[in-house]
Amino acid sequence: MSTVDEAPAPAPAVADPAPLGLAAFALTTFLLSAANAGWTKGSGSEWLGYAFAYGGLAQLLAGMWEFKNKNVFGSTAFGSYGAFWIGLGLYVLLVAPTAGTGVPNDLGWILLGFAIFNTYMLIIATQTNMAVFLVFLTLEITEIVLFIGQFDHGKTSIIKVGGYIGVLTAIVAWYTSAAGVMNGMKGRPVFPVGKPLFDL
Repeated sequence: MSTVDEAPAPAPAVADPAPLGLAAFALTTFLLSAANAGWTKGSGSEWLGYAFAYGGLAQLLAGMWEFKNKNVFGSTAFGSYGAFWIGLGLYVLLVAPTAGTGVPNDLGWILLGFAIFNTYMLIIATQTNMAVFLVFLTLEITEIVLFIGQFDHGKTSIIKVGGYIGVLTAIVAWYTSAAGVMNGMKGRPVFPVGKPLFDL
């Protein structure tokens, strides 16, 4: 992930995988959030296949390629959230069918755990750029609202709010992905991403 609105550094040995990781995160988050918001008319599992193939596998691969770029932040973020989507998909397929009324509590703990992870990644994101920081900020709010809703016995009204915020998270992530693609192609900032909030 580039850090400021300025001419990029010399191209690394491999292409920047961050736009792929962000796009994979955005689409899967959008599909699940649309279901949480009550917008979808199907089974509510429209996101499940994409949790494995796109949000999971593609994002996990982006995280591994970030290791090649020596980007600890990117590899940790994409690797963790790629594994999150795969883990969530496996939970829904293998555990939830027999968990009964325990599903909301399980999901609450999963979301709480990732909110804790996301909190320190949000703090570290202040050192990247405004676009990346906003991805983690909107995601933090989404996870907090959703785990509150799940701990409240899966309260639909709260989960719907989490769905709306999740859609916003996806939009911010899509923009950040698009900026990475365009700015990387042009070798200059075309879509602004902003500067770090401050320097630690």
